[in-house]
Amino acid sequence: MALKRVTMQDIADACGLSRNTVSKVFNGRGAVPEMTKKTVLDKAQELGYYQRPEGDEVPETRRGSVALLTQHKLLSHNFGAFFITSFTDQICRSGYTMKIYEVSPEEIAEKKLPPHLNLEETAGILGIELFDREYLEMICALGKPTVFVDGHACASRSLFQCDYISMENIASETALVNRMIQRGARRLGFVGDKEHCNSFHERWIGYCVSLGEAGLPIDPNLCILDEDGPAYSDIEWLLGKLAAMPELPDAFVCANDYLAIHLMTALKKMELSIPADIMISGFDGSMEAALVDPPLATAQIPSVEIGRLAASILSERIRSPGGLFCWTNVKTTPIWGKSIR
Repeated sequence: MALKRVTMQDIADACGLSRNTVSKVFNGRGAVPEMTKKTVLDKAQELGYYQRPEGDEVPETRRGSVALLTQHKLLSHNFGAFFITSFTDQICRSGYTMKIYEVSPEEIAEKKLPPHLNLEETAGILGIELFDREYLEMICALGKPTVFVDGHACASRSLFQCDYISMENIASETALVNRMIQRGARRLGFVGDKEHCNSFHERWIGYCVSLGEAGLPIDPNLCILDEDGPAYSDIEWLLGKLAAMPELPDAFVCANDYLAIHLMTALKKMELSIPADIMISGFDGSMEAALVDPPLATAQIPSVEIGRLAASILSERIRSPGGLFCWTNVKTTPIWGKSIR
């Protein structure tokens, strides 16, 4: 559903900060302490912020609405929070009104759009955090200008009739895994559901490629590959998974920072030292990755830039619906935190 309008000034007032500081957080320009960033993003999520700030110039004539479809609350995690603010700002500057629709599990299963989405008033569709192949195909069949950001596992090998954006996963993942191997790791496990989404699947591929090139085995007994869900944040569940392994690996390659940080907590409960006993890597470049002890080795996703890019591609697709579809990989950057020796 569409969220209420909240401005950057509202967030600044609620946090006791200047509007300029809040603007720096969302625009990715200028230095802001990590704790301040977290405070601003937490307050933005609490208030339901998604629209562009008041006072910005906008076109006098609106061109219709853009529907953002998602299965999850985007402000609840690092990538979504930065992505949605930059996308919304850019798409509103192009003359469109944005509406957010959270797609329910029932609507996914029945291949239905949210009932309050009016297709006749919708100029274009953005899909993000949608990982059901048949549902994505249903959206493409609507004939509306559409952009997907990420998708189901192996989405990059699907013949979607739309524009598609993904962060580059394999290059950064292989760099992280290779660094662990260079630092002495010979037994490496993977943590995360490799079939959850295309990004997770490609990070699994990067892990497999690096081990193969190093002549090291892929041992499922050293991996936690269960279906994605809340269990991964349950420390007792993780401890049970670790206890069931015949031996612990030298390193764990985690599909994202969220998984890595919870795994680090479990390993510390076992009184294991990171990275002396076990090395850990994540992926996303979240704020939390820099705050944990030790700071997490990860890969930075340029979420602000991906948001602007998605808005630009969708705006162009609306203007020129007959053009060639664009499939775009956006470069990620390894961050060498101290969780790798």
